[in-house]
Formats: sequence, C-alpha cells, structure tokens
Amino acid sequence: MSTENEGSGTEGAGTEGSQVPPSVPPAPSVPPAPVDPARGGPQQPAPAGDWPPPPQGAPSPYAEPPATPAYAGGGSYATPGGGPGWGASYQPPAPAKGRRGGLVAAVLAAALIAGGVGGGIGYWAARDGDSGSGSTTVSASDTPTSVKREAGSVAGVAAKALPSVVTIDAQGGDGEGGTGTGFVYDKQGHILTNNHVVASAADGGKLSATFSNGKKYVAEVVGRAEGYDVAVLKLRNSEGLEPLPLGNSDKVAVGDSTIAIGAPFGLSNTVTTGIISAKNRPVASSDGGNSKSSYMSALQTDASINPGNSGGPLLDSGGAVIGINSAIQSAGNGMGGSGQAGSVGLGFAIPINQAKNVAEQLIKTGKPVYPVIGASVSLEDNRMGATISDEGPGGTAAVSPGGPAAKAGLKSGDVITKLDDTVIDSGPTLIGEIWTHKPGDTVKITYERGGKTETVDVTLDKREGDD
Repeated sequence: MSTENEGSGTEGAGTEGSQVPPSVPPAPSVPPAPVDPARGGPQQPAPAGDWPPPPQGAPSPYAEPPATPAYAGGGSYATPGGGPGWGASYQPPAPAKGRRGGLVAAVLAAALIAGGVGGGIGYWAARDGDSGSGSTTVSASDTPTSVKREAGSVAGVAAKALPSVVTIDAQGGDGEGGTGTGFVYDKQGHILTNNHVVASAADGGKLSATFSNGKKYVAEVVGRAEGYDVAVLKLRNSEGLEPLPLGNSDKVAVGDSTIAIGAPFGLSNTVTTGIISAKNRPVASSDGGNSKSSYMSALQTDASINPGNSGGPLLDSGGAVIGINSAIQSAGNGMGGSGQAGSVGLGFAIPINQAKNVAEQLIKTGKPVYPVIGASVSLEDNRMGATISDEGPGGTAAVSPGGPAAKAGLKSGDVITKLDDTVIDSGPTLIGEIWTHKPGDTVKITYERGGKTETVDVTLDKREGDD
C-alpha cells in the first residue's frame, strides 16, 4: 500500500480480521522503492523510545507492513521521562506465495499523456427523406453550463466545496518536494492536510497553497503530528476564507456516498465519487527508511484516490468533511511504466473526528499529544492479538511501573485481543485504536493470560511531541 501522498511518496492501506495492515510510506519527491522488512521468526523488540526503527531488509518490489513506530532518544512513549513505551518493532510475516500488491509512493511530476481526447460528441443524423433533404442536426435543449445543479447533487456539493480546497506545493531546501492537497479549516487561515504532504518543506523549505480560482498564498507550518500523519498550515495575508463544514465520522455507515477532492498526479480540483466501503481499517504508514511511522483506524472508500490526493477532504453527500484522504492500496505496477501507483478502488482516510482533535492541539501548542497505555508490544506476529513483550527497550520493564497498564494489572506475555468492542489482531491495530482516543479516556481492554480471558479498565496516559 502507499500513502497517496502529495506529488511523491507512498500510500498505505489496511486490512481487517486476521490480516496485517500494509505499510504506507510518506511522499518524497522521487518515489522510494518499497522495502521488504526482514522476515523470519520473532526478533528482539526495538526500543519503544526509538522512532523510526532501523531499516530492515533490502529494497523489494513487495510492500510489507512497517515496523511499529517507536520514539527516538530512548524516551518512553507511554510515560514522560523514560521507560518502555507502547510498542516494539512489528515483525511482518512473509507474503503469501504469488502475492504482489503493496503500497507505492505517490510521485510529484506526473505527465498527463492523452492519446486522443475528445471534448464532446455532437449528434449528427442523416437520412434520405422523401423530400430529398440531405441531413438534419439535433441539438440539446440547453447547454450544461446554464443548467443549475441541485444543492445535494455531486455537482452541487463539488461547486460549493472546491473554493475551500487548496493544492499544496512543498519544496525542501534540497530541491525535493511534492504536490498534495489541503482544505480550509477555519476563518483564521488554517489549512488541514497530511504531515507527509509537507514534511519535505517543514525545515527550511517553501510551502504554497493555490485555490481553485488561481489565488496563491505562502504557507507556513503551525504544527505536525507524524504519528497521526496530520499537519496544520497557516496562510499568510489571507482573508475571506470559507472553511469546509466538518461532519461526524463516528456516524458514518458502510454504503454512505463519498466525494473526494484533490490533485491526483498534479491535476488540481479533481472530483471523484464512491461510497464508504468499510470502517476501522488498521492502516500503517511508513517508507521503510528513516521516516516515522503513522497509524490510523481508517475509513475505507472506493472513490478514486491517487498520488496528489493526500491531505484532501473526503466529503459525505451533504458536503461535510468526514475524513482526510491519506493512503491507497495499489496494484503496484505503476502507470505507463513510470513506477507511479494508481487507484484500484481501495482508498483510506483519517476519520475527521480524530483529525479535528489533533488539529486543535497543533493550533494551540504546535505539538501533538498521543494517548498511551505504557507497555511494549512484542515483535512476533501471531495474528492473534497484541502480545506484551518479555522486556522493554534496553532491558527495561515491558510494562512501565506506575503506568496505565501496570495499574490495570497487565503483565508481560498478556495478549490483548480487544479494545472496547474492537478486535485487536496485531500491535499496529492496537496502536491505531488507542490513538482514536484522548489522554484521560478510560478504555476496556480484553486480554488472555494462561488460557483465561480477562477484561480490565485502563485510563490512558499521554505523551507530548514526536521527539
């Protein structure tokens, strides 16, 4: 899978049941080769304080689930100041024989090659009549441009939303960059998008946002949350902006209509439609190199999403934002031999309820806040749950003393199988589900120990920042 990122990068998509979420790399200006993580038996858990984990394996045409993110500096993700965090590196299984799919990075400069484009087809009828006339032309009663569209139609929703969607150009100090999408979050000039869209320009680079009417603004980063893959920008000298209305992603149902807006392969103001195909898909995003991984419990849609759609809005039939388009499952064959991945009808979006919480925190403090349970998760993929490691990073305790998991009585070897009513089949799935909550929330964790199933309440702690 691949993060259908700004003009370059990869996107990720997830699976359900006993399957493992595929890896989703962020978008660089030149698409990186997917990485096949080391295969084989269980490995020693990577320090939960190290993010990203060290690269595993060599380049491969197959995209695999990434390592579970951990934080740099040996600090605890679960409890400030040290100790084991929520995750150890995640060991993916070897792909099934003959299976090829994977996430492919989106690419910035995409050439649109048209092998014959017709703007329209005029109807011409000719017949030999008794009068001997040669031909007759038949015209439509009106032209499309003069026909008003219903407010609730796709055309009506698109017409109202397009003026609030921007195409983002991100250029790093080294000249690398890409193109992605964002949308107006509030009247103060904040733009909501993906972190991987702007990451290349976050340190000393240049950012700009162009509206559908051609107006272009210089933008600056207000805050980035690499784990959530969310970023907030601020436009300079902007005025009269109209925010898109935010919906309630918790109320979305499978089968609901969706509308995606973005700049696939650099084609700004592109509108596509589909439905909600599934909810709560565990999606892991990473380029397999030194970038930090991100996780989400995603909305899945079959609306056509391609590289460049990243950061754009996924709308419901009423025009409210229900998600941020972030990743795709790709066939992996590229387009026209360019190596770029395209849509196969499996797109994934960050639910807007989660993205809103992250955005508000970034606007307020400039730093993300992550909910944590204070336990390191084993590398081994048994597809039966998230197993708490035997020990944490650097030989520390797998369960942080005094942390949420410890207070709830969780121990090394416990296999977490549910968080509230959601089935947990792996470490990344557990992380994605925890991150849909806020610090201070109490969740119900079901786990297995010694053949017995127990359920405990855990009050989530917090970790501030990505460092």
